[in-house]
Amino acid sequence: MHILSSVTVPQAWRGDALAIAVFASPKASSDRAESQVTKSLELSESLKNLDVRILGCTLSDLVTESEFTGEIGSSVSGRVGVDYAIRKVILIGLGDPAKANADTWRKAAASAVKWANKEKAKTLALAFPAYNQDISVTAQAIAEGILLAAHQDKRFKSKNANPQFLEQVEILETDPELADPAIAKAQQIVDGVILARELVSAPANIVTPITLADTAVAIAEESKYFNVTILEQADCEALNMGAFLGVARASDIAPKFIHLTYRNGTPKRKLAIVGKGLTFDSGGLNLKTGIGSSIELMKTDMGGSAAALGAAKVIASLQPTDIEVHFIVASCENMVNGSAMRPGDILTASNGKTIEVNNTDAEGRLTLADALVYADKLGVDAIVDLATLTGACVVALGEDIGGMWSIDDDFAEAIAKAAKDAGEKLWRMPLEDPYFDQLKSVVADFKNTGSRAGGAITGALFLKQFVEKTTAWAHLDVAGPVWTERESGYNNAGGTGFAVRTLVNLIIN
Repeated sequence: MHILSSVTVPQAWRGDALAIAVFASPKASSDRAESQVTKSLELSESLKNLDVRILGCTLSDLVTESEFTGEIGSSVSGRVGVDYAIRKVILIGLGDPAKANADTWRKAAASAVKWANKEKAKTLALAFPAYNQDISVTAQAIAEGILLAAHQDKRFKSKNANPQFLEQVEILETDPELADPAIAKAQQIVDGVILARELVSAPANIVTPITLADTAVAIAEESKYFNVTILEQADCEALNMGAFLGVARASDIAPKFIHLTYRNGTPKRKLAIVGKGLTFDSGGLNLKTGIGSSIELMKTDMGGSAAALGAAKVIASLQPTDIEVHFIVASCENMVNGSAMRPGDILTASNGKTIEVNNTDAEGRLTLADALVYADKLGVDAIVDLATLTGACVVALGEDIGGMWSIDDDFAEAIAKAAKDAGEKLWRMPLEDPYFDQLKSVVADFKNTGSRAGGAITGALFLKQFVEKTTAWAHLDVAGPVWTERESGYNNAGGTGFAVRTLVNLIIN
């Protein structure tokens, strides 16, 4: 799909479909009896002119018939008369201008693209008000919404379901000199999101630890500022990664420990991003069984590593300067055979701490333990890990919000800002140290799980044991938002690529 920016005004544009974004109509005056009644949208003089001259009064008819108010997420569309230069038009509500942010524009652009494609339009124009005085900010947000909504993963379809009709989207009334670089940046960012989406969506017979390693190598080849190291099983044994290898030992596919390093200039910051990389999680001997176990979705258990690799792909394209970033993934499968770790087994992590395995289905934290120790030895300023770690986090926050735990307030604030700018929802959760008592073990330093109560918190507290107190660290539990069963906003059903844009913002800002 081709995205254009132009100075063209809506009155001069000709094509299949026009999408117009508008703010919500104001409330009635508070000192009148009808104060709680929302007025129908009143078209601006410019839109009235467009409506009469170009659209045959279609806009005013749509507003009147549907009582359209422009509330956030609302839309109304219709066909323009056959003798007019534009065939179809949609009004998209942006809601209260005081509450609008970049994600409002992303979602509005996504809504326009999905509508235009359903209407079999080949050309679409967007007439959107500016979100920010910096045209590049608005253009990037709009372009991200367009590209994310247009992406359809059809790799495993035998027939071309939901064909893509839309060929060109034109952003009207903007300065191409400022907008075009922002659109190009949006494309680079979305390429990373799509990589993460497709890694998560692919089944475990397609994406294995070997696939993730090959993906890392391919990313490294895209930029001279990347180096990649793939540690094989023997290398991990030499580093005493007993927790990681304990999970991996029942799989017929060898584990891969991936270390991608980005260096460009003299680093002012050193950051490590650690992604959980379980390409399939059977639960081990604590096998996932029965309705609600979601074993068929355990291909998504590498959502954290997909985000890390997606972000690495973006960084390979953007090439930020004066920063060093380590992307680390301990990748394996959690399977069942005669070599599988058993409930009650004791594993020794690479920092010498011993772990009693009281649940083989709490395996992701075991792989992350050795990955965090490895990352911490690199002398970085901060570490963020991402993992589809617990169902408890989904219970607490739902499917659209990730949980965040951190021992450093400044780092947590930086991540929160990066997520907000990306339109990705994270909620900071408590690190209640007394809850660690649930992990006490009679025979080892600690167990890998506690009770069901506060399970997401005890998962974070477990990981905390593998990071030195002097290193800023944050844990993101993304079990909910890395996958969706429904179309929503700029996400289609399947992998969402969640956290890629947050990580990119964290790195480059």
